[in-house]
Amino acid sequence: MSSQSLGSLSGRPVTITGLGAYLPSRVITNDDLSQTLDTSDEWIRQRTGIRERRIADPGLASSDLGVMAARSALADAGLAPEEVGLVVTATISPDQLMPATAARVAYQCGCLAAGAYDVSAGCSGFVFALAMASSAVAAGLEDHVLVVGAETISRILDWEDRSTAVLFGDGAGAAVVSAVEATRQGGPSGGDAGGSGRILGFDLGGDGSGADYLQIPAGGSRLPASCATVQARQHYMQMNGHEVYRFATRVVAESAARVLARCGRRTEDIDLFVPHQANLRIIEGAVKKLGIPEERVFTNVDRYGNTSCASIPLCLTEARAEGRLRPGDLVLLMGFGAGLSWGACLLEWGEGGV
Repeated sequence: MSSQSLGSLSGRPVTITGLGAYLPSRVITNDDLSQTLDTSDEWIRQRTGIRERRIADPGLASSDLGVMAARSALADAGLAPEEVGLVVTATISPDQLMPATAARVAYQCGCLAAGAYDVSAGCSGFVFALAMASSAVAAGLEDHVLVVGAETISRILDWEDRSTAVLFGDGAGAAVVSAVEATRQGGPSGGDAGGSGRILGFDLGGDGSGADYLQIPAGGSRLPASCATVQARQHYMQMNGHEVYRFATRVVAESAARVLARCGRRTEDIDLFVPHQANLRIIEGAVKKLGIPEERVFTNVDRYGNTSCASIPLCLTEARAEGRLRPGDLVLLMGFGAGLSWGACLLEWGEGGV
C-alpha cells in the first residue's frame, strides 16, 4: 500500500536564493564500458539514452563533491557560511553509515554552528530534503538552509552487472533555501531577491511494498557485513528495472496532478518540467502521460547518467545557465526512486536571477 503527504507551503514565504553544481572531470563513455562489459554504445543509448557519465577520482567521497556544489550555491546566494542554520544532505551513497555526510559538508563549508542531517529517500532525496528545508524556513525555525544532493554512486555499483553499471554517474548539486523576508533584509546578493525561485508546494509519498526492487541488501542491521555477504556481492546496488520503470511512469503523473491541484495550477501551466534523470525512456514515458510538450522538459541524462539525489539540482543549475528559466515560469520538479518513493515540488521563478 502507498501513503503520501501533500500540500501547498504555509507560513513564511520561502524562496531558492542560490544554486550550485559540481561534476568530476573524469568521463566514462559507453565505448569505455564495452571494454569490460557485454554491452555496446548502441545497446546503452537505445535503452537508456545515456552516452557518458562522470566518475569521481579515487579517494573522493560524496561529501567532497557536495562541498564543492555547496560552496558554489552559497556564493551564488551571496550568503556567508555562518548565516546558514541547517544543512540537509540527500544521498544514497553516504560517506559512512554514521556520522551524517551533512556533518562533513557543513564543517568543510564553514557552517560551523549549523545543524546537519542526511535524508535517505532514494533518488527522491533532493525533493524530500528541499521539503524539510522549506518547512523549517516557513515555520520560522531557520532563515537560511543549505540543501545538498551529493553522490559517488560509482562506489556502490557492481561493475560486473550490466543492468546497473551503465546507468549511474557521480556528481553533486546544491540549493540555498531562504525566507523571503530574510532576503529583503540585505541577505543573499544584498538586494531584493525575494520573488526568485518561490516554492509553492510539495507532494511526498512512498510505497514500501516495492522496497526490494531497488536496494543494497547488506551492510545494515538487517544483513550485517560478513565474508558471505561480500562474496555474494550484496554490498552493491541491485535493481528490478522492469518494476522500477512501471512504478516511475505511473507515479510521476499521479504526483504531479496532486501538487498542481493543491496549488491551484494545471498541467498546461507548467513552463519547465525537471524530472529526476533516471533513464530517458522513463522520462519519455512519464512525459507522455503528463501531456507536457517535449520542449518544456529539461534533460541531461545523456551526458551524466543517473546521478540520483544530485540530478535535479544539476538540472536546475544548467537550465538557468542556458536561459531556460524566465521570470514567472512555473517549474515542476519530480523525483522517484528507492523506497519506493516519490517527491514533487512546484515553484515559480522570479526576477532575482534564481
